[in-house]
Amino acid sequence: MQLDALLAEIKDGVLPVHVGIIMDGNGRWAKSRGLPRLEGHRQGALAAERIVRFVAKENLFPYLTLFAFSTENWSRPKAEVEGIFRLLEEFLREKADELVESGVKLLVIGDHSRLPDGLREAIRELEERTSRNRGLTLAIALNFGGKWAILRAVRDLLRAARSVAFGPEEVREELFRAYLPTGELPDMDLLIRTGGRLRVSNFLLWELAYAELYFTDTLWPDFTEEDLLLALKDFQGRERSFGGVR
Repeated sequence: MQLDALLAEIKDGVLPVHVGIIMDGNGRWAKSRGLPRLEGHRQGALAAERIVRFVAKENLFPYLTLFAFSTENWSRPKAEVEGIFRLLEEFLREKADELVESGVKLLVIGDHSRLPDGLREAIRELEERTSRNRGLTLAIALNFGGKWAILRAVRDLLRAARSVAFGPEEVREELFRAYLPTGELPDMDLLIRTGGRLRVSNFLLWELAYAELYFTDTLWPDFTEEDLLLALKDFQGRERSFGGVR
């Protein structure tokens, strides 16, 4: 099926509100071609650029979260980690005007404290420049882990409880949700993972509670607009009961 026809079919159905992508397979893509791992990450950044541009242009869904770097990824070689951060900073600086003009709102969720100064500054500047945009909300999970996010929310909630004096019985789901780093994002409807691995790898653990999971063997640098539409088509074929009966 041609891309335009598939796009029209997808747009005629029910679309998710929030899609997350675990962009896996950059290193294996490079290794299979005899290239340095960092070249895989470079091609992965280009794939992310294509997908973000496509989603924003076609108004496919309002929220997209990309898992760029986990709290566990610090165990990788230092040169690879530094290279990933350089690529991210380059992306944010080089694509800043395009993101602003296309109406994309950027959020970078995760622990910024260990990030390089230049990357943190690029994040701060672009989050500020796009803060009033009302198109696609693009969240980049950077130095992020689902367990870290929940623990941080618990700590912040306990600090708040001391200052405003509310009891345990008042801590309901909506209140706790507000203390998560993703507090302004809706729960995830669809999680896509590339690269053939069948796990969520400490991603948005709270937000994934009722997400549909879609796994593909395609390595992230090879992931195309058509691949995204096929994932959305699969989503549209799911029956979502959220624990109830249909």
